[in-house]
Amino acid sequence: MAVSEGLDAKRIQELDKRHVLHSWSVQDQLNPLVVTGGEGRYFWDADGNRYLDFASQLVNVSIGYQHPKVVAAIKEQADKLTTIGPPMAHEARSELARLLAEVTPGDLTMSFFTNGGAEANENAIKLARWYTGRHKIVARYRSYHGATGGAITLTGDPRRWPAEPGIPGVVRMLDPYTYRCPAGHPDPCPVCTGAPHFEEILQYEGPQNVAAVIMETIVGTNGIIVPPDGYLQSIREVCDRHGILLICDEVMAGFGRTGKWFGVDNWGVVPDIMTVAKGINSGYVPLGAMIINQKLADWVQDKYFAGGLTYSGHVLACASAIASIEAFQEEGIVENSAAMGDVLGARLGELMEKHPSIGEVRGKGLFWGIELVKDRETREPLVPFNAAGEAGAPVAKLVKAAMERGLYLMTHWNVIVVAPPLTITREELDEGLGVLDEVLSVLD
Repeated sequence: MAVSEGLDAKRIQELDKRHVLHSWSVQDQLNPLVVTGGEGRYFWDADGNRYLDFASQLVNVSIGYQHPKVVAAIKEQADKLTTIGPPMAHEARSELARLLAEVTPGDLTMSFFTNGGAEANENAIKLARWYTGRHKIVARYRSYHGATGGAITLTGDPRRWPAEPGIPGVVRMLDPYTYRCPAGHPDPCPVCTGAPHFEEILQYEGPQNVAAVIMETIVGTNGIIVPPDGYLQSIREVCDRHGILLICDEVMAGFGRTGKWFGVDNWGVVPDIMTVAKGINSGYVPLGAMIINQKLADWVQDKYFAGGLTYSGHVLACASAIASIEAFQEEGIVENSAAMGDVLGARLGELMEKHPSIGEVRGKGLFWGIELVKDRETREPLVPFNAAGEAGAPVAKLVKAAMERGLYLMTHWNVIVVAPPLTITREELDEGLGVLDEVLSVLD
């Protein structure tokens, strides 16, 4: 039987339940939606129900569904050549690497291509250790860097717990989470200003032992935590003082998500290594990259690079990414993210004034978090940290109510992640926010 012929929605679900192991899920509690198509900012299911995607799936479908330029590039490349090994050179791979050097900030100049963000982060910490001759990596608690062996150890989110003890040498510092500052947010705050807390961690760990600090420029699923102005600059300065590499995980924040090409552009900081995926080609074909600065590129020239992937720089993935970057440039997609982000931020502020269940809204561009609380005065979260099952039911009900009204939302504990495709229109924003207003009223 052909792969897709004769399979109705019920049969697809039966096969899925029997043969597919889903991410981060209790399998026998799943009843996955059967998705049959998508276009622009919408996708639809087997029953013809259409959903406005307010999460870009996993904050990756940045260009929207079925963008004609990207789809055409994949088809055109498939007709020429579908795959070639990483030891070879190919037009698509070389041109994409050049484009990345062009759009990334500062002297970021050379790319190692991966299948996604987790592998990019794995190779980033390996390279940092080789370059510095040091073994410790400083990461943060409210973070997610991927689910592979090293990346899950870097992750601070409780999703790392089942994978522990993990790789050695990873130490942690606290996050610049001003709404729930672990230091109580005095003025000046040692945690939220960056350098004082980082320097204290280095005092305990020995800066001569630390190869790199890795951080999401803007924290993604763990709350859309935007660092205060000056934070990233101060971390950069401490790294420079001690010969520590700065690795910025831009897997979610990169490629226009914050209204700039990259999250670091909001603060004029250039990392030594930047890791990207998701928005590089909106997940049309799996792709990620570790992008290194000129200093590291020069150093690695006469060194053995002990890293490799069979599908590093897959030609279909690279062709789709070239088309996506060109579309971003030709269609002003980053600019649209900034403009619609201003609208979204203002409208979310209005929702906060209206709904007592909203404790804070925060974000940049089209990357926003709505923190839900039981009480604004006490800031008690609507659901507990790491809530699951009945404990997380209030937020689960909100998501279900939104889906019933044609709006797809992504949540993590008590935070709604609002991250629609960067091509979204004002009318579509109004549509989604109208539904959000309605379901928040139910919650209130």
